[in-house]
Amino acid sequence: MEEGLRERKKRETRRRISDMATGLFLMRGFDQVTVAEVARAADVSVNTVFNYFGTKEDLFLDRQADLEEIYRGVVRDRRPGESVVDAFRRDFLDALDTGDWRYGFHEGAEVWGRVVAESPALRARTLEIERQVMACVAAAIEEEADADPDDVRPELVAAQILSTTRLLSRHALRRRTAGESPREVEAWLREQAEALFDLLESGIGGYGRRPLVVAEDGEAAGDEEEDDVEGDHRRP
Repeated sequence: MEEGLRERKKRETRRRISDMATGLFLMRGFDQVTVAEVARAADVSVNTVFNYFGTKEDLFLDRQADLEEIYRGVVRDRRPGESVVDAFRRDFLDALDTGDWRYGFHEGAEVWGRVVAESPALRARTLEIERQVMACVAAAIEEEADADPDDVRPELVAAQILSTTRLLSRHALRRRTAGESPREVEAWLREQAEALFDLLESGIGGYGRRPLVVAEDGEAAGDEEEDDVEGDHRRP
């Protein structure tokens, strides 16, 4: 259905306000810009700004709905035989190829990250968005797996996957900020992403297991100690 004139104007107004706000925040910092200044730059009233954005923080972090819809699609549109973990692995690596904003691969991500880091209000809002997005992904996994409402495994899977992508994105941003070349960061990201998603796919139960100490006679030292203990238990 063709978009109506009224809807198109509303969408354009929202985009103009968002673009003006983002430009000011990136240039001067989030806490140094008022909503009134954003309104003047966008040639609208302050009330109009709040008609489109519930809070000042939403002016800068305004793509939560897009993020949730994309992630629902990652879960819903898995290939035949593809697990949720591998679907997100593929999504992450594809995003690396295209410079996707969701994982901080877009141009200017360093400046964006600095603005968020310098604002307590934005940091708090980012955490809240992360919780809401995780709940959205967990609900999508629960639906796809036809899980019981009391089954918390979909929530665990969502938390592990999104923690992994955030961890990778955060370290990539630090490396770029430290002066590593895009090629170096990309190579590191690909290697680490494959390793971390492999770990998620196989399960973390065996990771970090302390190796047994093998004695000269070829027996594990732990086994010998266990035998001694059992022998003590058998004594009258």
